[in-house]
Amino acid sequence: MSDLVTTTRIGHVMVVAMNRYHKRNAIDRALADELDAALSMIDDDPELWAGVLTGTAMVFSAGSDLTSNGDYLTERGGEYGIIRRKRSKPLIAAVEGFALGGGFEIVLACDLVVASREATFGLPEVARGLLPTCAGLFRAPRALPLNLAREMVLTGMPMSAARLHAAGVVNELTEPGAAVDAAVALAERICTNAPMSVQACLRAIDEIISASDGDGWEATQRAMQAIAGTEDQREGVLAFLEKRPPRWTAR
Repeated sequence: MSDLVTTTRIGHVMVVAMNRYHKRNAIDRALADELDAALSMIDDDPELWAGVLTGTAMVFSAGSDLTSNGDYLTERGGEYGIIRRKRSKPLIAAVEGFALGGGFEIVLACDLVVASREATFGLPEVARGLLPTCAGLFRAPRALPLNLAREMVLTGMPMSAARLHAAGVVNELTEPGAAVDAAVALAERICTNAPMSVQACLRAIDEIISASDGDGWEATQRAMQAIAGTEDQREGVLAFLEKRPPRWTAR
């Protein structure tokens, strides 16, 4: 691993930490490749039975690096090295700070979520003339109550860890700075069980809940085509990069 991603083995658990702190862990080509490599280590090492994915003390991830122009797909994991990855070992998201846009979609790609009470989650793409393209449009309604998912997608406003804990998305709330330790403890509890049984259960659950993923990706693609090349799409990205309010025209 490079400095962009660090890995720490704790018994049968590996902690994977994103460390592109100066860019708020926004995902570009380099970070996607490092994440892909780290998650493949968990998948392929028979002595690793679970993983914890986290960011820095201040931020989980701001999602896509808009300057990367979508260059963050990997062969094995798809977007960011994780979004389309087929896994059989539990992966727990440990969230400090914010997980926004693709950062929240990374959380939705994990199996369990531990979060600081001060963590926030959101899908702000509509505020930038964009839309969630990394499975948020179908994984958010799957994980959240439907109207809560609609609120998150349509308003673009962040939600607190406490609200998502009440909705059943966050498994455990912690004090600030304690999310990784709590996630490791949860992973270690899982690892007290027979690893092959755990993996077979996880594969079965994933097979059931992902049966409609094909339809979800097709619907996402149609939504992307509907806004492709629009003036509002260009304005949203430009306004974000220029750090100013967008001027929408509905064209």
